[in-house]
Amino acid sequence: MGQQQLLLIVLGVIVVGIAVVVGINLFNANATSANRDGVISDLNNLGAMAQQYYKKPTSMGGGGNKFTSWTVPTGLDSTANGTYAPTVGAQSVSIVGLGTETGNDGTNPVKATATVGPNSISVAVNN
Repeated sequence: MGQQQLLLIVLGVIVVGIAVVVGINLFNANATSANRDGVISDLNNLGAMAQQYYKKPTSMGGGGNKFTSWTVPTGLDSTANGTYAPTVGAQSVSIVGLGTETGNDGTNPVKATATVGPNSISVAVNN
């Protein structure tokens, strides 16, 4: 083989290597983004359940305008998207969701926190 052919082979291997690395990085970024979206969706769902409990009268198994005895329903404290832990107060609930994928910092898992009030749900992404 001539020098020109060897140079083309080496150049081809380098281009393929770069394409593989870029593909892996895109896949990882997409997995993290999808996990973050899943955690946020779960937090909104749990927040709606907490508000439902808040607004339901105590005679019907609700909180009677208090979050105090609300808990995450069995089976929803850990999903394919992550795990969820509530901190319950009388007029608000804070739910922390930890995802299954590594977050933006590259070491800790995806993390988001939902703050639930009687009439609002806000989600803040921490990582």
